[in-house]
Amino acid sequence: MLEVSCIYLIKSKYKEFSEKERLIADHILANPREAVHPSIEELAESVGISESTLVRFVKKLGYPGYQRFRIALATETVVPASRLFETQINENDDDVEVVFNSAISTLELSRNTLDRKAMTEAADLITSSERLYLFGTGGSNIVARDAFHKFIRTGLDCAMAEDYHMQLMLASQSCEHCAALIISHTGENMDTLAIVEELKHSGCRTIMLTSNPRSPLARAGQISLSVQIASTSFVSEAFSARIAHLVVIDALYVEIMKRFDEAGVTHLEAMRQAIAKRRT
Repeated sequence: MLEVSCIYLIKSKYKEFSEKERLIADHILANPREAVHPSIEELAESVGISESTLVRFVKKLGYPGYQRFRIALATETVVPASRLFETQINENDDDVEVVFNSAISTLELSRNTLDRKAMTEAADLITSSERLYLFGTGGSNIVARDAFHKFIRTGLDCAMAEDYHMQLMLASQSCEHCAALIISHTGENMDTLAIVEELKHSGCRTIMLTSNPRSPLARAGQISLSVQIASTSFVSEAFSARIAHLVVIDALYVEIMKRFDEAGVTHLEAMRQAIAKRRT
């Protein structure tokens, strides 16, 4: 069953909108492709309305949330190839070049803008904690898994789960002596935010890794690490964002290993020896 056109919905319901909602409608109808790009915070600010007004607007259109609305608008206004690569491309572009250039540009931007003080604070918080919890849903769970693979080499007591209910259970077992690293590209995922609430309830100290420094997730953490995306994201997943998140994890791992010094090297060597026994 085909979805009703997002643009059509806006036009057909225009008379039902409040004055502020009409400001949103006018902005989107005048710039449908550009309206796909911003986060909920950025679009609200550019239109001059509150985020809650924008949420009411998309729900009045029949969408459960802003992200679903943005995907519907992208599906309608962005050419298929651009939706695939999540960046503006031309028919004659080399596909491999598009992907590599997007990742390289994102890494360069993130390297230049990453808050070094926040990185130092994150490394200090993690090394001083009794246990480190790693959380991420969807594509971000892949990054959380990589972080677990890295940090367990340091000798840290790490815990993570792929199943969402198991993640909630882990969060409920945290305490004020623990730290949690929560990863989310958009920083707007409701399940991820529910995990954060559970962590707060337990008194756990939190570090957020996201591509959206103005997101609810970034604002909820004690420490926020943000990467900058060079290409314009038309849907919630971003290829280059995942690469940047993985590199931040690598940099954080190095910071932690420096703090553990010889103890960290001892744990690393123990891990290497255990794996070496399984090699022919």
